[in-house]
Parts: sequence; C-alpha cells; structure tokens
Amino acid sequence: MKKILIKKIDSLPPLPSSIIELEDFKRIKDSSPEKLITIIEQDPLMVTTILRIANSAMFGFRSEVDTLSRSIHLLGINFTISVAMGTLIQDTLKSNLCAYAVTTDDFIFTSALATKIVNTWISSIDFDLKDELLLPAFLQETGKFVISEIIQENKQTEEFLDELNKNEDMSLCEEKFVGYSCARITANIFKNWSLGHNLIFSIGFVGDIENCPKEFIQKVQILEIIKILTNVRAPLSDDSVEKAIAKVVEYQLDLEHFINSIDAIKEELDKNS
Repeated sequence: MKKILIKKIDSLPPLPSSIIELEDFKRIKDSSPEKLITIIEQDPLMVTTILRIANSAMFGFRSEVDTLSRSIHLLGINFTISVAMGTLIQDTLKSNLCAYAVTTDDFIFTSALATKIVNTWISSIDFDLKDELLLPAFLQETGKFVISEIIQENKQTEEFLDELNKNEDMSLCEEKFVGYSCARITANIFKNWSLGHNLIFSIGFVGDIENCPKEFIQKVQILEIIKILTNVRAPLSDDSVEKAIAKVVEYQLDLEHFINSIDAIKEELDKNS
C-alpha cells in the first residue's frame, strides 16, 4: 500500500501558475488588494469559494458580500490568500471524500473553520504567528483526498467507514489502511510540489510532536488542536472540543482564552445558521 501511495503522490499534476503568483504576492510587503484581485479573478472557482465562505454562517456579515474586493476587505488579505491557495490545491487533486462519507463542501467548511479558529484564537496571542498558521490550518487535511482515492480504488470504502465509526482516532484508521497518517501524506504532497518549509514541517509533524524540530513545536501543537476541533465528520462537536481542551492543558496553553475563543465561534455559528 505504501508503494501505491508514493506512486500516487509522484504522479500528481503540477500546481497551476496562480499558486506561484499568490506565493509571490505574499512575499511582497504592502502589496495592493487590486493586485490580489487580479490574480484570483483568473480562476472562477477561487472567486466562488471566497464569496461562499464570506457569506457563510461562519461570519454572518450584515449584508451580502457580492464582490471580491469586499470579501478581501472583510476577511483580510492573508485569510483570502489561504482560501484561494487551498481552493487551487484541492481542485488540482481532482478527487472526492466518499471514503469519509463527507462532501467537498463539508471539507471546504472545516478548512475555513480551521482558519477562522486561527484568526480568533491566535491573533490576540501573536499576530505574526497567526499569519504563519492561516495557510497550514486551511491545508493540513489535504491528504484526505489522496487517502480517499486509494481506499475507493481498493474497494475498501465500507471497511474504512466501519473502522472510522468504531475508532475515535481518525489518524490511526488512516495509518491502518494506507500506511501513513494524513499529516505525513499532506506534508509529502507539498514536498512533491516544492511548497514552503513552514507548510511542510508545521503539518508533517502533527501527531508526531516528539520528533518535531524545536522551532516548529508551537505551530504543530496549535495545528494538532485545530485538527481535533475541525474533524471533517464532526466539527466542533462536544467530544472534539473536550479532546481539544485536554490538549490545551497538556501543552500548557492559556485555557481560558482558548475556551472563550471557541465559545465565541460556536455562538457566531449558531446565531448565523
């Protein structure tokens, strides 16, 4: 199975040129929103996804967000870039998540939710750290598309779903069926595409904190907690929140601030849904 996985990753198509343009845009300080709009407008799917997220219950803006310019103004440049890049990467994989019994829309929601959690929870702790985590948070479950494709090709979907229903640890289920966790697979996909070290290392060591390089430990801890909260099959469930709180305590993070941040997000979702 590991050989199949490696072959699958090696045969992935190249990323569209828009990804390079978005990465270049991120590196230039004081770049104008107009330039970002020009890049995003090249791909209607990016535009559609950004507008859909801006109008979702996750934000509940007072009036409909019907332009890309207003979306960027309301969501912020870095949040918008994360959604745009995530959309391109997920579309490049050309797969579905039937093995997990969820839709691509479900996945987009939980990916955007992960970014929302970073914005709400981390921004008041460390603004620079928040910006560094927005994209990894949005993309850290990307490997699920490859996992789902392999499981479907091997006609193991029912068996995999049965395992997911019996085992609360999704990573263990993934390892059992394809040999690696989603975190490792995602990191290797991004390595194959020559994406940045921050993305590869921050994601790749989630669930493997004991082997994580010191400079990435804080990021990996936060991403692990966000991964728990945004379980694609049960995002922000009571069980997910409880497990996330246990990790916050284990990693000696500010528990009160974390709980207040998650409560605020849940309240906003409830109010706008």
